[in-house]
Amino acid sequence: MPKSRIRKKADYTPPAGKQATNIKLTNRSWVAPVMLALFLIGLVWIVLFYVTDGSLPIEDLRNWNIVVGFGFIAAGFAVSTQWK
Repeated sequence: MPKSRIRKKADYTPPAGKQATNIKLTNRSWVAPVMLALFLIGLVWIVLFYVTDGSLPIEDLRNWNIVVGFGFIAAGFAVSTQWK
């Protein structure tokens, strides 16, 4: 019995696509100092509020001074998401 012919399939060649472009990362050297500054401002704000029995930093805010201090700390965490 004669052998049957085997058809050769063409090798896969990927379609011509976009060329890879260089990704330019921006300079984010400002993130760490700003993050640490916000952490420290928030900490100092809360400690100052407790040490002065509420007369500093802003007496009219009363216990809302704690919220302001934690707000600075939360802003520091928000800035930290930009760190690479």
